[in-house]
Amino acid sequence: MATIYDVSQLAGVSLATVSRVINKNTNVGEKTRQKVLVAMEKLGYRPNTFAQSLASSCSNSVGVLVSQLDGPYYGPMMAEIEAALRAENKHVIIAVGHSDANQEKDSVEFLLDRGCDALILDVEAVSDEYLIDLSKGPTTIVLINRYIEQISERCIYLENELGGYMATKHLLSLGHRHIAYISGPAKKHDAIERLVGHKRALSELNIEFDPKLCFEGDYREEGGVDGMTYLLTQRQHKPFTAVVCANDQMVSGAISVCLERGMRIPQDLSFVGYDNIPFARYVSPKLTTVNNPIHEMGKMAALWLLKNLYNKNVEVNNVFMPELIERESSIST
Repeated sequence: MATIYDVSQLAGVSLATVSRVINKNTNVGEKTRQKVLVAMEKLGYRPNTFAQSLASSCSNSVGVLVSQLDGPYYGPMMAEIEAALRAENKHVIIAVGHSDANQEKDSVEFLLDRGCDALILDVEAVSDEYLIDLSKGPTTIVLINRYIEQISERCIYLENELGGYMATKHLLSLGHRHIAYISGPAKKHDAIERLVGHKRALSELNIEFDPKLCFEGDYREEGGVDGMTYLLTQRQHKPFTAVVCANDQMVSGAISVCLERGMRIPQDLSFVGYDNIPFARYVSPKLTTVNNPIHEMGKMAALWLLKNLYNKNVEVNNVFMPELIERESSIST
């Protein structure tokens, strides 16, 4: 098996020069770099990255833990993380937590065991205390879509309470006073915050929140179907003219139920979603929704690590503000 010494001999350069080429150090002339690369190819030499990481205490790999891999939400986030890190010759290792505390902890241990330099965590079920303790360990962590005051400098998050407020406030500004709500899972922090924002908007007009006009969904299309089916059974006794869904996927399921029953959107019911995932601007009617820049938050988490761990000169913004995107699914009463 060829060694770095064999490469240096064949290329006619020092071991230090070969090492600089392997580590993509720019302080090597192009002619010299090509000589080293040709020698490596002729000898079939591949750098032992595991040995390099042991020697340098840096694996150039980052663990990314997300709740799930399917759906239109996490893909853009992971793509931005990967692109930002790859641009700096860092690689990602992905694990999934499935919004379960034990699985999230197992995935964290898996990533730590792989020698990751740092972890980017989109976690929902583990406690704040667990994450605070984890932040005190030797492996750097940064959180996406979660705010913990004690480690706020490590949190990249959206003001979800404000987003929930904006969604309902928009409908109230159109004259709606009876508004139903399909929430996300009660155990998810962002779902809790969005519902709090919804209630705040109602309270400003002295409108009492009615639990019978609220259904706990699951952030999936099926949750929207189940939620809308339930709400329509309530409508005879609890009339409403608009629906807020805590994410766009549930809106698509909810609207499908209405259309199957011959209802017109937005003439019979106005809808507002949350996330502004790509399909929101292509469905008919185009969906009014709250923009959730999850792809930008993913990129920012990667930049945070590049700045705070790898000493790169980049700008980092920890807090993102929601934005109401007004389209065609909501009209005045």
